[in-house]
Amino acid sequence: MAHEIDIQIRPDGTLFFEVKGVKGRKCQDITKFLEELGQTLSTQNTSEFYQEEVQEIVPEHEHVRVGKK
Repeated sequence: MAHEIDIQIRPDGTLFFEVKGVKGRKCQDITKFLEELGQTLSTQNTSEFYQEEVQEIVPEHEHVRVGKK
């Protein structure tokens, strides 16, 4: 599942954003660029933050031998 960032600009100029579809602390890396726009007033972790990150392991090379030596 791809991640999604819901961003709201409130009437007072503050930003509110929420990350969906990301498990674990990876969401902090994804939203870093938003946090650099100004001062962070508060943060609240969703239940996904406390879930184990899903790591996809893709082998770099697969060797298959066909036939005899």
